Amino acid sequence: MRAVVYRGPRQVEVTEVPDARIQEPTDAVVRITTTNICGSDLHMYEGRTSVEEGKVLGHENMGVVEEVGPAVTRIKVGDRVSVPFNIACGTCRNCLQGWTSFCTRTNPTDGVDGAAYGYANMGPYDGGQAEYLRVPFAAVNLLELPAGTEHENDFTMLSDIFPTGWHGTVLAGLQPGDDVAVYGAGPVGLMAAHSAMIRGAARVFVVDKEPDRLALAAQIGAVPVDFSRGDPVEQVLDATQGRGTDCGVEAVGYQAHDHSGEEHPELVLDNLVKTVRTTGGIGVVGVYVPEDPGAQDEGAQQGRIGFDYGTFFTKGQQMGTGQAPVMRYNRQLRDLIVAGRATPSFIVSHELGLDEAVHGYDQFDKRVDGWTKVLLRPGQAA
Repeated sequence: MRAVVYRGPRQVEVTEVPDARIQEPTDAVVRITTTNICGSDLHMYEGRTSVEEGKVLGHENMGVVEEVGPAVTRIKVGDRVSVPFNIACGTCRNCLQGWTSFCTRTNPTDGVDGAAYGYANMGPYDGGQAEYLRVPFAAVNLLELPAGTEHENDFTMLSDIFPTGWHGTVLAGLQPGDDVAVYGAGPVGLMAAHSAMIRGAARVFVVDKEPDRLALAAQIGAVPVDFSRGDPVEQVLDATQGRGTDCGVEAVGYQAHDHSGEEHPELVLDNLVKTVRTTGGIGVVGVYVPEDPGAQDEGAQQGRIGFDYGTFFTKGQQMGTGQAPVMRYNRQLRDLIVAGRATPSFIVSHELGLDEAVHGYDQFDKRVDGWTKVLLRPGQAA
């Protein structure tokens, strides 16, 4: 089968790899109809992780079940499904408590709980930027979708970024009527803004500097804040009469940079501490890693980010972090899409054939204007 394979920093290749197949009785094989390039894939693409050469990439996947193992009874061949990026056993302590993003059984990597498809340190699993995908514990990990092709571009966001954006607002403690600051208008930040609007936020301030992303934020009724035109903290404080927002979402991660492009991994955390009012909440869903050899200082190379903890403590703020437990939200978000209440496909800019993935990665990584979200279609010609 054809798949997108990591070859080194800023090098991916679409090539033949062994076919996905049933390996355990609880497995299923899904024929991929849509798979996305995620912003977090760019950490690997840029050589800022320990991902091994030859890894099949792709953790935002959906498709149709092609084959099931003998122990799979809930899912059947022909079902249209969303594949959460979390690979969960469904029976360990964390899974039973709803934390499928921190499954203790699926990742043999020392010191890491939680597994995912096609990602560094998240287990030995191939990703779904391919024609087919093996899904372990299929009865646990697959979400059924309405048959057909309707809402394809909306449903493809259910595997990761829509639940992740929603999770950011939950971690932040968002309540109806709150003012919210979302730092980062990439796909996850825009999903956090969309989620905040659906959940009843009074105002959502979205901080970024890319005009195309800020335009999408404005399109859904958020307030765009361009940090290349001035201190974003001051802009939000001015708009809130100095109070600050009630909560905030960090949707940038460890490669945060200022308007000139210089990296400061603590920058967004510091800005959120200043932006959010006393006793407010901060949800961190931007990716941070325990090791970053490409960081500019020794502490950051070891995953030590020196943000303004003193002010955070003094203001009595709260912070929640970590990968989203997709299955905690994906059924409800699916139903919001079907009901017309959620339309996460507003961020989609490009729909490419799988063989165009190399070009898609290059343009998305360069933040070329208009490249806001890239979908790959294995069944679509270039």
